[in-house]
Amino acid sequence: MKVALIHEWLTTYAGSDKVLAEMATVFPEADIFCLINFLSEKDKNHFKGRTITTSFLQKIPLSSKYYTYMLPLMPLAIEQHDLSKYDLIISNCHAVAKGVITTQRQLHICYCYTPMRYAWDLQHHYLNHSGFGSIRRALAQYFLHRMRIWDYRTANSVDHFIACSKYIGRRIWKTYRRESTVIYPNVDTSHYTLAVTPREDFYVTASRMVPYKQMQLIVEAFTKMPDKKLVVIGDGPKFRYAKSIATPNIQMMGFQPNPVLLDHLQRCKAFIFASEEDFGIAPLEAQACGTPVIAYGRGGAQETVVDGVTGLHFHEQTTDAIIDAVQRFEIVEDRFDRQTIREHAERFSTQSFRAAFSRYVAERWEEHEKGLTSHGVGR
Repeated sequence: MKVALIHEWLTTYAGSDKVLAEMATVFPEADIFCLINFLSEKDKNHFKGRTITTSFLQKIPLSSKYYTYMLPLMPLAIEQHDLSKYDLIISNCHAVAKGVITTQRQLHICYCYTPMRYAWDLQHHYLNHSGFGSIRRALAQYFLHRMRIWDYRTANSVDHFIACSKYIGRRIWKTYRRESTVIYPNVDTSHYTLAVTPREDFYVTASRMVPYKQMQLIVEAFTKMPDKKLVVIGDGPKFRYAKSIATPNIQMMGFQPNPVLLDHLQRCKAFIFASEEDFGIAPLEAQACGTPVIAYGRGGAQETVVDGVTGLHFHEQTTDAIIDAVQRFEIVEDRFDRQTIREHAERFSTQSFRAAFSRYVAERWEEHEKGLTSHGVGR
């Protein structure tokens, strides 16, 4: 059985890229296809010299920096990959990866993080934060309309969907009217571990500082709580604004390497998470360190943060809701058991992902083989 793994882009080694690496571990002989590959030499080691085929977008000048502006070309680029010699196609998709062209004899399984956010339910959010004038906005709306048509059509070429959370399973049904099976992404619980030192009196939030992550909202909340310390790790478009309003109790660290993040997660009293995420790896990385999470109670956090056991939920994306949640947390802080929080995170371990993913693919492949035989379709 020849296996192809399809990915959107390899630019940093982050959430979906880590899942891809585990898929490659499950299928050590698989080839990897993507649009562009600009991983650092260090991050390339996660794929251990695996063959990675890129698209024509790789050769466009400055594509490593401005690849997100190439979205109009991505459907064409992903369709150019010739997968005719493969039996099993696994697309690791949050944008266009599932759009590869397959045949009836091939089995196509899509691990879906979300239907394309900016083309579907978050279109207006993205456009409202784009800064486009009326003409550019109208062009973007037309283009996204065309993308929705393409995205829906390509969903029909997928034989089976895996959703990264129940939340995304509902979104897959809403968008494509397709059933899915939930297999949670992996969290490196061997790296994120319990601290041996006492907790210190500060909170942490960490993420890319883009609008929907609501990092600036957390900063705004702590400007109104001058007696409470906040450490902010991450960089992005909202960093400059957040830094401009930060008060002395808020430390803006910008981008930091993983060891620095780990150190702060192990020492802080709680991690704060204000985004409505498809799944959200960061809250589980914090919980793997035994750290309780104060999270916005929608999206993936509903499934990964147990209210009152591994953290607390707040239910509005407002500064007042965050302030209220922090105050509630400090009243019950001593009730949170670090070992219990750690054990909850272990349910999402890399080993659990590998076992569930390999078992699911094996079952679907067996069904596929029987289907080929019963319909007289040869390889």
